Amino acid sequence: MDIELETSTLMMIVFIFAFIISIWKIYPFLQTRTLADDDTTLEAQAELVKFVLKHLGDEDKETVNTKELLEKIKNDTDFNKEHFWRFNQNKLNQLLKKLD
Repeated sequence: MDIELETSTLMMIVFIFAFIISIWKIYPFLQTRTLADDDTTLEAQAELVKFVLKHLGDEDKETVNTKELLEKIKNDTDFNKEHFWRFNQNKLNQLLKKLD
């Protein structure tokens, strides 16, 4: 039994094989689960807003010194530094704009 494959059939087999290997190699880079330290979830954002409002107090949002506010928030005993390790001046400014 002599099986002869045409060139197009061989090319299709090689293409499918290469496609399967490429998907297998790319799969680990696709985000399939939520990270433990993800600070972009709604719950994490609500917690950050809670800290901002706690330390903002009666001060006006436009006249607040954001650097001092950032230090107050980071030095809070309830602030989870491992979870919010990405929290910086820029994120604080974005939260303040959301509060306006």
